[in-house]
Amino acid sequence: MFFNDSREPDLDLEEEDESYFDPSQSCPQGHRSTLILRTQQGGSICLLCFSNLVSNPLSPTLHVSYALSQLSHALSQPQFLHSIRSFHSHILVSPLVKALSSFDDEPIARQVIDLIVNICGSDDGSVCCEFVARVSDSLASGALAWSRRQVFMLHCLGVLLNCQTNNLYAHIKDKYSLVSNLVVGLQLPSEEIRGEIMFVLYKISILQYTSEDGDGSDVLLAFGTKILHLVVDALMKTQIDDVRLNCLALLMVLTQRGFFASANANDTSSMNFYEADNFIQAAEVKRDGPRLNISFAEAIKGPLLSSDSQVQLSTLDLLFHYMSCDGASGKQIQVLVEENVADYVFEVLRLSECKDPVVSSCIRVLDLLSTAEQAFKQRLAIGFGTLISVVRYVSEVPFHPAQSQTLKLIWNYISDCPGMLSTSQIEELVLILTRMLKMHTVAEVGMLPEAFITVCSVFVALLKYSSSHGTLNLVTSVQEASKHAILACLDLSEKHPGQILHSLYLLKETYLYGNGENFNESGNIELRSYVVEVCIKQLLPWIVTTINELEEEIVLGVLETFHSLLLQDCDIQAMRLAKTLVSSSWFCFSFGCLGLYPTEKMKCRVYLMLSSLVDVLLGNGSGKPIRDSALYLPADPVDLLFLLGQKSSHNLELSSCQSAILLVLYTSSLYDERLADEKLVLASLDQYLLVNSRDLQYGAADSLAVMRLVNLYALFRGLAKMNYQIPYSSKAESILFQLMTENEWDLPSSGIHSVSLKWLFQQEKISKLLSYQILRFSRSTSSNGTDIIVQGRNDRILSKEAIAKLVAAGDNYGATIFVCLLTDLAKDNGQEHDIISVVTLMETIITIFPAASNQLCLCGIGKAIYTLCYDTSHTFSPQIVKAISVLSFKILRLVEPEILSSDENWLAVTMKLMENLDTSEAADRWNQGSLVVIGVLSLVLHHSTNEVLLEASKAILFNTSLVSAINSIIDAAHLKGPALVDHDEGTGIGESLIYVLLLNYFSLRSLPAVLPEFVDWKNFFDLPNRMQPLSFIGIHCHDLCRLMHFGSSLVKLVASYSLLQLLTRLSDQRDKNHFELKCTVGYLMSVIGVLEGLIFYSDLRVAMNCGLCLSIILGWEMLDMQKTTLIEKNSWCRLIVEELAMSLAAPCLATKSFINHHKPAIHVAVALLRLQKVPGWMRSVFNDTCISCIIENLSATNVNTEMVFLFRELLNSEYLKTAHIANLNQMLQACRQYLYADITQDDQSDEHVKKTGTTSNDVEEVCEFLIYLMSSESSPDMDSRGSHIAIGNKQLLEEIELFCRTLTVEDDS
Repeated sequence: MFFNDSREPDLDLEEEDESYFDPSQSCPQGHRSTLILRTQQGGSICLLCFSNLVSNPLSPTLHVSYALSQLSHALSQPQFLHSIRSFHSHILVSPLVKALSSFDDEPIARQVIDLIVNICGSDDGSVCCEFVARVSDSLASGALAWSRRQVFMLHCLGVLLNCQTNNLYAHIKDKYSLVSNLVVGLQLPSEEIRGEIMFVLYKISILQYTSEDGDGSDVLLAFGTKILHLVVDALMKTQIDDVRLNCLALLMVLTQRGFFASANANDTSSMNFYEADNFIQAAEVKRDGPRLNISFAEAIKGPLLSSDSQVQLSTLDLLFHYMSCDGASGKQIQVLVEENVADYVFEVLRLSECKDPVVSSCIRVLDLLSTAEQAFKQRLAIGFGTLISVVRYVSEVPFHPAQSQTLKLIWNYISDCPGMLSTSQIEELVLILTRMLKMHTVAEVGMLPEAFITVCSVFVALLKYSSSHGTLNLVTSVQEASKHAILACLDLSEKHPGQILHSLYLLKETYLYGNGENFNESGNIELRSYVVEVCIKQLLPWIVTTINELEEEIVLGVLETFHSLLLQDCDIQAMRLAKTLVSSSWFCFSFGCLGLYPTEKMKCRVYLMLSSLVDVLLGNGSGKPIRDSALYLPADPVDLLFLLGQKSSHNLELSSCQSAILLVLYTSSLYDERLADEKLVLASLDQYLLVNSRDLQYGAADSLAVMRLVNLYALFRGLAKMNYQIPYSSKAESILFQLMTENEWDLPSSGIHSVSLKWLFQQEKISKLLSYQILRFSRSTSSNGTDIIVQGRNDRILSKEAIAKLVAAGDNYGATIFVCLLTDLAKDNGQEHDIISVVTLMETIITIFPAASNQLCLCGIGKAIYTLCYDTSHTFSPQIVKAISVLSFKILRLVEPEILSSDENWLAVTMKLMENLDTSEAADRWNQGSLVVIGVLSLVLHHSTNEVLLEASKAILFNTSLVSAINSIIDAAHLKGPALVDHDEGTGIGESLIYVLLLNYFSLRSLPAVLPEFVDWKNFFDLPNRMQPLSFIGIHCHDLCRLMHFGSSLVKLVASYSLLQLLTRLSDQRDKNHFELKCTVGYLMSVIGVLEGLIFYSDLRVAMNCGLCLSIILGWEMLDMQKTTLIEKNSWCRLIVEELAMSLAAPCLATKSFINHHKPAIHVAVALLRLQKVPGWMRSVFNDTCISCIIENLSATNVNTEMVFLFRELLNSEYLKTAHIANLNQMLQACRQYLYADITQDDQSDEHVKKTGTTSNDVEEVCEFLIYLMSSESSPDMDSRGSHIAIGNKQLLEEIELFCRTLTVEDDS
């Protein structure tokens, strides 16, 4: 059979016919050469001899094995293999099959099977089909009787059926006999045989399903139940994973084919007992039939715990199909749960360490097992801890297939086992779910709609758990979860109604979670605030902008969420949400919803929410009319107006609807929403008043309803007047006014629009009614000190600001009503409390809107105060005096002077105030009322400088009692000596002294205007031993100097202003009349000494005043006339100038603020430079080096007016060299450019005059303003010779211009 050949084999397959077969060659048996094939090594194989050898059962196994190995080796050669497959494959079929059935030797069987597989590997499937036919026939015949050879044949069939050749099933001739024998073989105890049989049955079943030549009958059906029992039994008993895999594969096919369903449905009747070998076997099958479910449950436990992951996965897949196939009953699933299969699955899940695909398979099996609710509940409790780790894993995988089912299991446990979760489990789940929602929102990890819905449901259930209450760690997570749940649903492209509704449900429950006693108050407020923030910032803008694209169900869900938040009574967050809604035109939006979704459900929801919105805005219970009429109200605003215009007599339903309509119109208009055209609304209101006037006048409407009707009517009448003329019914207006007259109504108790308020105050017919309302308002505000809070609200009410705005506007009767009210109270013997409350309200109005003072004066407030002072039976109590004084002060402080020019009542008021000024008291006992009166008198004197209130000013100036009181206070202050410094404004004498000095200052300002040329100012410089008492208000020079020297800082300030005013007036009179003072050098030197000592005082205002005073005195040059060396030897003057020069020349100190601090010294230096006899040391101080250093330190940003003024005098005195002038000129040009760029900062307006009072103490406010007024009037604005010096950018530019002109004159000369 085998020949050695030394010739090299020809590998060219294309020439195989000529070279591969040698016709001259033959085997020893004489077989023809065409059956002899050469090998690559030079030998040859006779196929006929091979066939005879291997098919002969008597052939020695050694020879057979050798022959098989030689052929197998030859088949590894491509040319030989090609030749066999192409020309000789069929000749080997029969011998190989016979060899397989002839020898019990397993190695031979393995070699044969390998050869068969190798030969069947050709593209031509006919050889494989022939092998299948022969092997299946052998097995079907049962001739081998389950010997070892039968097993080999069985394994071979399995291998052949596993080939990819099409339609192998058709070549199995006796299918029934084959299957029958295989079923018999399943009953054998050999696990190897069972494994082989189950694989063949599995392949037969698969091939039958895919076969094209089948007749549609299922060959396994006749043996179905028996096969199931046998396979299940085998699976239960085997410990071999390969056998398990075959069992599981066959069971999977049988399950998918419905065998289990049929077996469970028919129980024992599904078995054909005639198939059994004998009666006893049939009886066993009958007995075991109903136990199939239990047997199956027991059988799969072992594979579930197998170490082979493929076995585990196959078992889980079988379980899934077993429970989910058609015909599977709940009883089957319940049996599995009762037999603890769920516990095994949970254990597999626990040991999987959350790795796919085990997780997905376990979860979907558990999901089906969970349908056996009661039985599964206990198992779920045991495995819940494992589910938490699983849900953590699946939450991090986008669109994980087990996400929804895992969350569903979590949800089942939470809902079915309330109270079983621990706090740590709740916290962990909350963190996981929050992270899922967050990652879903930012598109990091996607989530199916079902999973999202379940997440929201689980979250809500966790919030309701008692274990979650009081856990502060959850607050942040709950906040984030509710927000991200909403944000995830706002993308319309991924809109899902269920998702949005569940996210809204979570948001609502989050708010309720923060509304209970779960945390401390701060935690609850934080959580509720966060929810409202989400509604305001995310949900509200989204619903408003996308309303046209949403389904009704979603809109209803959003409305319900807002509604639930509004229903929380006395909640500041509910008020916050309500205000945001109305600021977003919620009424118009609501009726827009009714237009888009005209359903009863939407209408009911809209009106109920509007009623709750009104409750929050106007107070609890205010929205009841809307709730009561929600079912009857139409959806169209035009229909609402039509209904409003109907006669409602004896029709309670219509009357209720009209009340609701008025409430809707009132509330919406209060927040500037217009539900319909203004003409239609006003016409409907007119019609309502006309047709229902009788019912309204006879008490059919309560006072609150009347007030809302008044406000609503006034609003649309006011709008008509503002925009364009809209026709209205004058009769309806009369009915309304009559209704206001006959009914008790309270304007401050309800919200009112500013337009409504203005229109009412423009109606002269109801001025008396409004006067009473103002009185009620003033009573209320004076009792509680604040505006009225209307049923929990503090906006859109009759506030002080609203009234002040009306009075200041001047286009209504507001100011007139106040003046008449005060007059009536004075004449009609009104209560003192009422008078004070009205006066206090007017003070507040003036404070809020300063322009109100002008309107009050134009309407005769002076006459009203006069009436209160003289034409009244009231005792002029200190409380009324103080109230009138404060009101007068605020009016005089802010009123325009020209308005006072024709008002003569202020003279009488001034006299009355001075009459009540208790000047007999000691200086340290003046009460606050007296001090405020002093402030009023000071303002009267101030106005006299504008040529108004001249007679009142004269009365003040020459009031002997007042003059005497001032002298007494000054004497008392002098008696304190150096201790006076401790008596500041906090002490009685210190406060009185400051006010007296302020009055003295304004007297000095007023005297030239009231009594021009009357005052001889040099009398103020009389020596103490020659001093004559003044007949008017005034303080002598030496007294002022004492106060400046010993007084407190505030006394120094006011006294310095008075002294500067006195010296200025004296200097003007001296220059005009050309007289010399008759005072000693010692007197002047004492004054100069006080001024020199304060040149460097910390308060720059005091220092500046002293510098100016000193420059004025030096400018008189009286000292040089009497003693030429006095100023030359004045060490203080030299010290001041040297300190100035040194400071300005030091480079590190030349900042703008530092230079400003030396302004007083600059004025002294200028005064010295202007003397006819300039001290000789001046030139040594301002030498070339010093001036150069000063100029170098100056820049465009730190130069000021005084510095330019100083250099102008240095230029005039020829102290500047050419280089100095050039550098200085360059610097000034740069400064000019800088100022032009910054010109917007110049000429600042008088802010303080118009600003409102900020102090709660009237005396402090009066003092503060008078000091400001004094400072603004007596600012250091003049030099030593009375010439005005510049302040501000424009003034600095003017001073630079003067310097340039001086320089030009010098150059010309």
